[in-house]
Amino acid sequence: MNITVKGAALPGGARTDIHIVDGRFAETADARATVIDAEGLIALPGLVDLHTHLREPGFEQSETVLTGSRAAAAGGFTAVFAMANTSPVQDTAGVVEQVQSLGERHGYVTVRPIGAVTVGLAGEKLAEIGAMAQSRARVRVFSDDGLCVHDPLLMRRALEYVSTFGGVVAQHAQEPRLTIGAQLNEGALSSELGLAGWPAVAEESIIARDVLLAEHVGARLHVCHVSTAGSVDVIRWAKARGISVTAEVTPHHLLLTEELARGYDSRFKVNPPLRRDEDVHALRAALADGTIDIVATDHAPHPVEAKECAWDEAANGMVGLESALSVVQAAVVDTGMLAWEDVARVMSSAPAAIGLLDGYDSPFDVGSPANLVLVDPAARRDFSTADLRGKSVNSPYLGRSLPGRVVATIHDGRPTVLDGELLAPEIVGGRHG
Repeated sequence: MNITVKGAALPGGARTDIHIVDGRFAETADARATVIDAEGLIALPGLVDLHTHLREPGFEQSETVLTGSRAAAAGGFTAVFAMANTSPVQDTAGVVEQVQSLGERHGYVTVRPIGAVTVGLAGEKLAEIGAMAQSRARVRVFSDDGLCVHDPLLMRRALEYVSTFGGVVAQHAQEPRLTIGAQLNEGALSSELGLAGWPAVAEESIIARDVLLAEHVGARLHVCHVSTAGSVDVIRWAKARGISVTAEVTPHHLLLTEELARGYDSRFKVNPPLRRDEDVHALRAALADGTIDIVATDHAPHPVEAKECAWDEAANGMVGLESALSVVQAAVVDTGMLAWEDVARVMSSAPAAIGLLDGYDSPFDVGSPANLVLVDPAARRDFSTADLRGKSVNSPYLGRSLPGRVVATIHDGRPTVLDGELLAPEIVGGRHG
């Protein structure tokens, strides 16, 4: 399908017509192109999520590559990086190629698998990093997310290994011995509620160790879901020192605080936990000044029975693909901390660059792959299960009023969302990403 988007506002504010011919941005329109009226809409480059849990293979009761891809498209994403904590774990070339193939088959987004750092996420022996890097999936991001690579020697070896081909280790920073049984941010509220605390230092100490290891071996380190003001300080220090470290923050850590746990509503149980109001403000400021490089969802679907239970028995995690752009708008755009061109950077070009994903470095340039999302920033909605397109409904935003609405998503020149509605699989097609 050739498309002309009429009158869209680019992130900088200028209005223009955007032409798509044969899956790429073009200088002139095709006379037979389908026209999309974008009056009042902002055109952003397709969003890229560096941290998504698609659950397949092994946990299809929570999510599949298809349902997670549909959720991503509904949220304006055109590419996602699928975390390795599946069953079997994505620790071999065969499994990462399977995940890649599933993404290609469905076509809603580009799916790039993340390889495990250690075999079975057990933290005892390095996984087949080289084989995954050389596979058809060309894995460049490796993570044991959900678990920390806590052994410093293993972490050093992993950093050394990925540096040989320009890859990156994405660390879930959590010292396990400091967080045994942890349920909520450690502080006055956790004591009041009688919940075991998750201290900020458990995150900050691992980040401090790992930036020094990355400096020592000359490797790239990426820090997942930064959640504390102290972590921001460590990363800022490391960047000033010239260490090759990047960092992400989740939408929920930009907006929500530990106070939401007062009702023991397990929708708000997540790892790392929601933190203090002071941490939220520090994270927003760090995203605005570039200390934190990107926003990543940490989309973590769970079946109903894993969340609708007692807090201490509930699984950690929240779904976030469909709500991410609205939450970022609420937290940092509508508050004046970021402009829409900054959103394009932290949610598209920067995560693509960290993951070495081609096609996002020159958005809207003639000849570039046509990945874009049209957003109505003036819209407002009461977020509900009707907004969710994945298998699970464990969203912390249900019933909350959120700004913005994804009107259209186009992946490699093909619409996946039009007029705010997902297109059917037979219309989207596959094998084109």
